[in-house]
Amino acid sequence: MRVLHTSDWHLGRSFHRVNMLGAQGEFIARLVETVRAREVDAVVVSGDVYDRAVPPLAAVELFDDALHRLAALGVPTVMISGNHDSARRLGVGAGLIGRAGIHLRTEPSAAGTPVVLADAHGDVAFYGLPYLEPALVKDEFGVDRAGHEAVLAAAMDRVRADLAARPAGTRSVVLAHAFVTGGRASDSERDITVGGVAAVPAEVFDGVDYVALGHLHGCQTITGRVRYSGSPLAYSFSEADHRKSMWLIDLGADGSVTAERLDCPRPRPLARLRGTLDGLLADPALDVHEDAWVEATLTDPVRPADPMARLAERFPHTLSLVFDPDRGPDEPGVSYARRLSGRSDQQIAEDFVAHVRGSGPDERETAVLRDAFDAVRADDTAREVAR
Repeated sequence: MRVLHTSDWHLGRSFHRVNMLGAQGEFIARLVETVRAREVDAVVVSGDVYDRAVPPLAAVELFDDALHRLAALGVPTVMISGNHDSARRLGVGAGLIGRAGIHLRTEPSAAGTPVVLADAHGDVAFYGLPYLEPALVKDEFGVDRAGHEAVLAAAMDRVRADLAARPAGTRSVVLAHAFVTGGRASDSERDITVGGVAAVPAEVFDGVDYVALGHLHGCQTITGRVRYSGSPLAYSFSEADHRKSMWLIDLGADGSVTAERLDCPRPRPLARLRGTLDGLLADPALDVHEDAWVEATLTDPVRPADPMARLAERFPHTLSLVFDPDRGPDEPGVSYARRLSGRSDQQIAEDFVAHVRGSGPDERETAVLRDAFDAVRADDTAREVAR
C-alpha cells in the first residue's frame, strides 16, 4: 500500500505578518497532484491541520477545498487533531465526512479503533492518536500521573490489543502528534512539556509497521519505521535550513517500509544574516539572499539610524530585525533575549529564584514550579478545547 504522510499544515498561520494562505493553497495543489500522479492509496495527516482552535474563515475554506479535492480522487484520507487544533471543532461531522473517505480521528477514546483499508495483500489498520494532553486524558487511559509517555503508552496498549485480535498478516499504521526522543525542534512549535518532560521514547510505538508523526516541523527519521514529515512550509526563521517535504511510504505485503522524500513548493527562500549594518549592505557574498525573506541580526555596538529602511534597499523582503551588539556575556547591556536564549520557562523561573535570594530552589520548590507551569499550560489547553 502506498501512503502519503504529511502533517502540521497550520492553515491560517502567517509568517512575520506575511499572509501564507496563497502558499498553503499551492501546497494543497501539490499534495492533490502527488496523490493522483503517484497513485497514492491513502493520505495521512498527523495533526495541526489548523494553526489555532478557532481558525479564520479563509483557512476553513481552504481546508474544505482540500477535503473535496481529496474525496474526488477517491483516495481515503486519515487525519488526527494536533495541539494547535480544537479537537471538537475539527471532529464536527466526522461520521458524515467519513462516508466520503475522509476519516477524522479526534477522540482519544477511539485510539484503539482503526480505519481499515485493504489492498491486494490484505488489510491495513490505520490508528489515529490525536494529541493527548496528559492532564485531560489521564482518566480516560487510567494512568496515575499525567505524563506524555504514560498516556501514549496506554493508548498504544489499546492499539496493540486491537491489532492482536485481527487476522494474522494485518499491517498497521499509527498517526500520532507528539515529541519523540531524538527529534529536533524549531522555534515555531508550541511547547508541550509536562512535568519537565516533553519527549517520549520511540519504543512506545513498538509493534506496528509505520508511525506517521506530527508536531515537529523538520522532516526527520527517528527510525526506519518512525518518521516526522514536518510542516510543508517554514513558519519561523529557525527553519531556514529545512527542506520541506512529505514522505511517500510503500508498505510491503510483509510490513516492510520503503520511504521516498517528496519536496513541497517553496514560496520564497529564507536567510538569517548577522553582522554590522554596513557589512550586510556591502558584502557581495550576500547577493544570493536579495530575493529571500530575511532575518537580520545587527551587531553594531551603537544602533544605526534607519536600519530597516536601509536594509530594505538591498533586501526588500526583510521581515525581522534583531539588535545583538557583539559583547562578552558578562558585559553590561547584553540583550535580555540573548541571555534567555534556549532556556525553558522552568529554567528561567529557577534562575530568577536564585537571583532574588542568592540560592536556587530546592527539590520541593522545583517540583512546585514544575506543577505550576504544567497547570497553567493544561488550563490554556482546556480553554481552547472548550471553545
